[in-house]
Amino acid sequence: MGHENEHHDATAAVTSQVRELAEFLWEQSPGHFEGAYSKILVSAQTTPGARFLDFRISSYEPKAYVQSHAHDAKEQIYYFLEGEGLLELGSTRQIVRPRTFAFIPPTLPHALHNTGVGNLVFFVVTTALTRPAGSEQTGPA
Repeated sequence: MGHENEHHDATAAVTSQVRELAEFLWEQSPGHFEGAYSKILVSAQTTPGARFLDFRISSYEPKAYVQSHAHDAKEQIYYFLEGEGLLELGSTRQIVRPRTFAFIPPTLPHALHNTGVGNLVFFVVTTALTRPAGSEQTGPA
């Protein structure tokens, strides 16, 4: 059993990371407008060992938004830290503020607008689901 722990610890050391938020640049992804920025902190493309998880912090300036879009094979959670905005989930509109969170299932159209007077800051956690070959995302991430 001691050997298993040693192997596990060695694997964890290769793929584990502790990073600083300031290491990451703000990006404005396609479909995001008027100062809707994100820092992609963990993703399969940027983080060795990450396969299904995307974790980012987003900051939307007043008037910023992401257009309505849906993900065929992804689940998302938005957790709001600062500011206020309007989250559209399908045909429903919901005000979001700090300590509000939303679960967004696959295929549900969603959009987010900063309707407040300061920045709308929130975490986005996205996980890919098992999907058939050729299944694609619709719209921006």
